[in-house]
Parts: sequence; structure tokens; C-alpha cells
Amino acid sequence: MTESRLTELMDREAIRDCIYRYCRGVDRGDEAALRSSYWPGATDRHGPFNGTAEGFIEWARSIWKTGPRNVHHATNILIEFQGPTTAAVETYFIAMQRGAGADGVVRQVVMSGRYCDLFEKRGAEWRVARRTVVYDWVDPQAPHEGSDADRFGPRQPIGGFFPDDPVYAIGQN
Repeated sequence: MTESRLTELMDREAIRDCIYRYCRGVDRGDEAALRSSYWPGATDRHGPFNGTAEGFIEWARSIWKTGPRNVHHATNILIEFQGPTTAAVETYFIAMQRGAGADGVVRQVVMSGRYCDLFEKRGAEWRVARRTVVYDWVDPQAPHEGSDADRFGPRQPIGGFFPDDPVYAIGQN
């Protein structure tokens, strides 16, 4: 294997890891993980939000305060390098979201679409420099009326937010 091929494989894995950190960050309310997926000065066109990544993070923080339940699945990641430090990345996603809107009404939706990202490599690290979220499927659903304990039943533990979600205890004594 040549050094350039090995570098390309490592770059691809670093880009995938960044996408997965984004999903953990947004779903677990983990600001550090979410922040680590964007470069300072990055932009994000994300449904009703269109602005800087910093603004998107602040928007997400305001949503986390309402106690939503989010699950994002990233699939079909196509990475096309445009040079040694830029890549066009298309990532398909499925997102299940449930939470109260600004009006206090709880809504639930299943969405599918694509993150159309410009990634940049700075030093040895890849992050999003520009993101446009494209929506291909939106399916509003009636939310369950009971508590999470009723809804999940014996399926425990229930996922939660940073730092209380079980993922943050992996490897700790």
C-alpha cells in the first residue's frame, strides 16, 4: 500500500468519525462533540436555521433545554476529495425527533435526507466548513401520550443527555 493511499484511507475514516461525532453531539446534547464537528467560521443551512455553525450550536442548545428525544442514523457516506485538504461529502441520514416546539406542543417526526458538506482538513483534522441539509422525506407522527417509562417499559436504560447517557460510562470503573 502506498503512503498516499494510506493517507486517503485515514482521511476517509477521520471524515466518517466527524460525522458520527456530530450525530452523538446533537442527539446526546453533547456540546463538545457537536462543536468538534465544525470549524470555527463554518456555516450550516439546516431546515429553519441558516447561519453560522456557532449559531446552529446555540440553536441546538436552546432545543436541548426542552428535553427532546433525537436519534440520527448516518448512512451512505460518499466522500469525493477535491484536493489534499478539501472534500465534498454527501451523507444520507434518518432522524427521529420528538419534542416540544416554541408553542409547547409536543411533535414527533421521522425525516430522511442528506448532509451535503464541504469538509476541510486543517493540520491533521477534518471538520465541516459548510453544510447544507437536504430533506428527502418528512413523516409527521402522533407522539405517544404516556411517559418514557410507560413507552419504553422493560427496555432499560433509556438514552439520555450528556453526561448521564450510558455511553459516557463506557470504560469507567
